[in-house]
Amino acid sequence: MPIGEVFLSAFLQVLFDRLAPHNLSFFSRPDLVLELRKWRKNLLKIEAFLEDAEGKQLAGDKLVKMWLDDLRDLAYDLEDLLDDFATEEFENKLRAEHHSSSILEDAVKVFKSCTDMDGMKSKIDDISSRLDQLWEEKEDLGLMKKIAGEGTSSTAPAYRRPSTTSLQTETTVYGRDVDAAKILEMVLRTDESRDANLRVISIVGMGGIGKTTLAQKVFNDEAVKDFYPKAWTCVSDDFDVLRISKAILESITRSPCHLNGLDAVQNELKEAVAGKKFLLVLDDVWSKDYGVWESLRSPFKAGAGGSKIIVTTRDVTVATTMGASTECHQLDILSDDECWSLFKAHAFEYRDIASYDYIELIHQNVIEKCRGLPLAVKTLSGLLRSKQREDEWLEVLSSKLWDLQDGSGIPASLKLSYCYLPAHLKRCFAHCAVLLKDYEFEEEEFVLLWMAEGLIQPSKGKKQLEDLGHEYFCDLLSRSLFQRSNNYESVFIMHDLVSDLTRWASGGTCFHLEDISEANEQPERFEKVRHLSYASGLRDDQCKFQVISGDDGVGHHLRTFLPLSLDKGFRISSSSFISQTVIFDLLPKFKKLRMLSFEGYHVTVLPESFGDLRHLRFLNLSGSGIRSLPESTSFLLHLQILKLKDCYRLRKLPSKMNALINLRYLDMRGVYLDEMPLGLNELRNLWYYLSDIIVGKGVGGSFKDLKDLKLLSGELCILGLENVVDLNETREMILKDKDLKKLKLKWESQFVHHKMR
Repeated sequence: MPIGEVFLSAFLQVLFDRLAPHNLSFFSRPDLVLELRKWRKNLLKIEAFLEDAEGKQLAGDKLVKMWLDDLRDLAYDLEDLLDDFATEEFENKLRAEHHSSSILEDAVKVFKSCTDMDGMKSKIDDISSRLDQLWEEKEDLGLMKKIAGEGTSSTAPAYRRPSTTSLQTETTVYGRDVDAAKILEMVLRTDESRDANLRVISIVGMGGIGKTTLAQKVFNDEAVKDFYPKAWTCVSDDFDVLRISKAILESITRSPCHLNGLDAVQNELKEAVAGKKFLLVLDDVWSKDYGVWESLRSPFKAGAGGSKIIVTTRDVTVATTMGASTECHQLDILSDDECWSLFKAHAFEYRDIASYDYIELIHQNVIEKCRGLPLAVKTLSGLLRSKQREDEWLEVLSSKLWDLQDGSGIPASLKLSYCYLPAHLKRCFAHCAVLLKDYEFEEEEFVLLWMAEGLIQPSKGKKQLEDLGHEYFCDLLSRSLFQRSNNYESVFIMHDLVSDLTRWASGGTCFHLEDISEANEQPERFEKVRHLSYASGLRDDQCKFQVISGDDGVGHHLRTFLPLSLDKGFRISSSSFISQTVIFDLLPKFKKLRMLSFEGYHVTVLPESFGDLRHLRFLNLSGSGIRSLPESTSFLLHLQILKLKDCYRLRKLPSKMNALINLRYLDMRGVYLDEMPLGLNELRNLWYYLSDIIVGKGVGGSFKDLKDLKLLSGELCILGLENVVDLNETREMILKDKDLKKLKLKWESQFVHHKMR
């Protein structure tokens, strides 16, 4: 498996697509197209050395790491510059299409002004110079080119999981009695009507959660002694049918297999199980290829009724690939007590636990750091058992978990989960590093952020970006990288180690203000951070944002400004305050900003210069105290997502809001405008619309506007129907309209509307 398929590789693929000939054809300047073609060619040449470079980085080569960091920064800067070029072309297109319209005139002027001031020529020269320098430096670093058709380069140490055996490595298995009982019940069940010969039982869970340990416990249980033969095979990432078939045959016969060819091996395997009730464990299965699974299991159809195959996998999709005869058991993390029991068994062993003065503090730290993941418990206990003094234990427990092992502290088995993600999911998963630990999130939250960052690319089919985002999210969930929260049904959370994995995968591009002391020690770590997040407080003053206030601080390259509340119940409250310096002095400096949130802050006004943030795609003012949006908001022609939910003081939207022609998502629930904005029918890309709409009083035309939006879906609460003369006729007209049927409609009187205000 190529180690090189990590964050940078996935990032470059997006750039290659943007620099592809069919995309360059939209640029009107021949000199620019020529330069962009040269960039693509040079990046393709550099990519050939990327796998070797990332292999050496993982081996600890600091100079190569610096080279990769420079390449990552260049890729970000190149993408920013491409956005500048696209903006210029967009402005020219708007001018041509709307030359006789005053609606977009001001926005076009702003675009032109920003483009002229950006110093495009100097930026182009800078990118070209840095590309040349990276190409030259690869020689000094001794990087080797990947030859087409070859696998991993000789210097890139691909990770392969150690083989597992059926022998129990744990004398006592903590916290799995209920799980073992359920698996045994599935194994021993004799429901011949469901499957005459063979059933598959899948144990599914994230890396390190104890799937193999549970399978070993079941495999060696007295209850399955009547199964014969019994065989155990570690499949791992290489689902080679011949290799696996040989391994199973050798496990059954207890002798080497010298047969050549799949046909000979599988015929021998068929004879070995024919008419017998067997039990087979396939540990650590990754492949979703139904064809190879069918090929592998064909000899086992000769077994007697009641035969079972137990499969352990991280991906529920692997389980469903194996057909209707598959039963699935999802493995959860350990409870706090079980976690502590496992830790004591591994860390203390022959030591007297009563002799430790700070045992309660140790207990608390172990529970907080391991979060119920058995692999984390064993990793931590394995480290601590080598420490003799109690103060050494406390020192280790107070450090970062990712500093405990190889510089990242993330078990290789978890890194494998990332390395096996397809390219389109790698950047999405790495972008999850913007979230704080213990932060509970909803699916829509991530999908909208991915859209704003451009991580969801349009498909060749007719699927909307939101539908693709849903598929991406479900894919990551099925791979056990996300977990469902215990508190809310539709809410998810990441295990601490998975959160660490996202930060490792992001390559330091995401920064949390809570890490400020760490950044002060290594200022080079945050000078080119792209995504900033932090835990919002009741009063966030200027001191909190000192790291982004300097001219060479985080803000110069910042794409994301994201306050997050760890208390889900108080996210939309308008009860928190943020320094006016951030809004009026710092915000205008964030020229590269794509995602901005002031959710829950008592922000009442935004500066008129707000419209200069021309790259902005995502704006969340939900629950804020905003009274009005500046007219310059209409200049944000790239804006895709606008969240104004529960902005109870907001009464009016910008008069030229119909200039936001790229707007896809608009949430105005809980906003009671004095009148609806005109011209909604010009927002042709509006796909999701959540709002309270007021009819009557001369603004009923907004209904006709909505009918013109063919992509529209969402929810619509209709207010003020007492202002309509024939209420029943109006309702009937709306409900019969084929274009409005996609919306979830509800009705409230103007009286209720005023009460809610």
